[in-house]
Amino acid sequence: MRAFRQYFSGIFRVTWRLLHFIRGVILNAFLVLLILIGGKIYLYFQNLSIQTTPKFGALLVDLSGVVVDQPSINNKVRQWGSALLNAPKHQIQENSLFKLVHSIRQAQEDPSITGMVLQLHNFAGTDQPSLHYIGKALRAFRNSGKPILAIGDNYSQAQYYLASYANKIYLSPQGAVNLVGFSSKNLYYKSLLETFKVTPHIFRVGTYKSAVEPLIRDSMSLAAREANSHWINGLWKNYLDTIADNCHRTPQQLFPASDKLLSRFQAVDGDTARYALDNNLVDELASRTTIEHQLIKSFGWNKQTNNFNAISIYDYQPQHIEHQGGEIAVVFANGTIIDGDQLSGTIGSDTIAAELRQVRLNPKIKALIFRINSPGGSVSASEVIRAELAEVRASGKPVVVSMGGMAASGGYWISTPADYIIASPSTLTGSIGIFGVINTYERTLDSIGVHSDGIATSPLAEVTIAAALPKVVSQRMQLTIEHDYNNFINLVAKARNMVPQKVRDVAQGRVWLGSDAKDKGLVDELGDFDDAVKKAAELAKLQQWHLNWCINTSTWTDIVLSNLCELIHIMIPINIHSILPDPLASMAFTIQTQIRSLNILDDPQNCYAFCLTCGEVQ
Repeated sequence: MRAFRQYFSGIFRVTWRLLHFIRGVILNAFLVLLILIGGKIYLYFQNLSIQTTPKFGALLVDLSGVVVDQPSINNKVRQWGSALLNAPKHQIQENSLFKLVHSIRQAQEDPSITGMVLQLHNFAGTDQPSLHYIGKALRAFRNSGKPILAIGDNYSQAQYYLASYANKIYLSPQGAVNLVGFSSKNLYYKSLLETFKVTPHIFRVGTYKSAVEPLIRDSMSLAAREANSHWINGLWKNYLDTIADNCHRTPQQLFPASDKLLSRFQAVDGDTARYALDNNLVDELASRTTIEHQLIKSFGWNKQTNNFNAISIYDYQPQHIEHQGGEIAVVFANGTIIDGDQLSGTIGSDTIAAELRQVRLNPKIKALIFRINSPGGSVSASEVIRAELAEVRASGKPVVVSMGGMAASGGYWISTPADYIIASPSTLTGSIGIFGVINTYERTLDSIGVHSDGIATSPLAEVTIAAALPKVVSQRMQLTIEHDYNNFINLVAKARNMVPQKVRDVAQGRVWLGSDAKDKGLVDELGDFDDAVKKAAELAKLQQWHLNWCINTSTWTDIVLSNLCELIHIMIPINIHSILPDPLASMAFTIQTQIRSLNILDDPQNCYAFCLTCGEVQ
């Protein structure tokens, strides 16, 4: 017995020593990690202090990632986290459209800023109205007499849009300007669902309400093709017109017909950089070293940074403007509209309604700009937001809707109470239609020998994914969809002072460009955010004003969780498309986007005013 106790006490001592050793290793590793992080923070801020104190030089617009109306979390903290983790900025960076434009406008008046350098190779893009708004600030900067130089190894279409505002565009001798046009693609799953014996029950109103087509077809319908062709060709025309105006050329010269384009490529033996130069898309082909010498010549040499005199737009601190006059609130509605609290990349009905209520009850606020960039979503959530916006207007405070890249379906629903609606010519709006989807899997389960049976007090209580949808439920669902559609029509008719039949003529789920929507009476004016500010001040009769940006500040919990997600994202490629080669990556991304868009929808009655194709332009 004594030997038995000694045996187990020996095992216990060895185990305890092993645990003690492991604990020591972990604690020491954690201490080393903290020291390394602390050292890196020190070096980062040392470099930052050097970079942020130039006496003069260029504003370096080295955009990384995407430009959005409202970043999902504190952008500066994300920068620090990215630097500490050595993460590629373009994978995770979100840039505020309005902070970017404000910085450019302040730099225009700043005597220490003598010009601008556009370095856009990490810029992933944004919607066309946002590009146009940034371009407006770039044009004013250039017209002030300060030069803009664009440098790049290659230019995507979004990058080239901004580069076209430069006085001079440099391109690498091995580079290209990738003007290819726009496309809007969906994947269709009818055959796949049939293979797995999934039964989709579709309820919709609107000839052009194509959001559900991927579930019931293997190809785009003729009606959807007609509608989508109209607006996507319009977007491309707007894009080419702007570029052509900046480059003092015609759209046909910039992007000729396919046969002419091919013959021009043949003339330069397939040399993409030479093609860009010969067709006046760029001004000079030059290596990075040659470009650096030109920048040093233009802006001088900085011994501390061993580079030309410049300050990154991320480090540039615009001067604080003293607030004067009445307040004009700006509330953002960005993303898919969902019920309840707001999640990243969504519009939570409870969150936005609370913000609008605060605007209504704040006596200092004299007007509201409701900035919408949304493809829609839940009908019930849209109505919660619309009703609260109507209360703001009823309180006597003017409401101006400023539409961004899209304000379609539910995005248009929530805009209806406005006194005035302003859209960009390239805004995607309208899509006035309703649909519902309920998938059942009774055939799938039957095929593997699983069956559903039971009792219920009425057919309405028998709704389950494991059984066929009762006929009465289908009929009731379709009636609900039609009721919501008629309600949508009547809301628009009342808001726009139109007869319902006229609204029906432009509805049917059809997407319109802002320029078309103006002609159809769905918006009041074509313009940008600046025009919305002027209109709000005019309606509120304000001689002086300042903007109150109603932005949710990130808590430390949000920041910590965000940076943990960054670390996980860097170490483990959660998104399958990030580890696949093209074109599989593009297909995987499309599938992931569509599934995410549909999964996030949570209307309690399964009724949606949502435009699935509005955000898929590439």
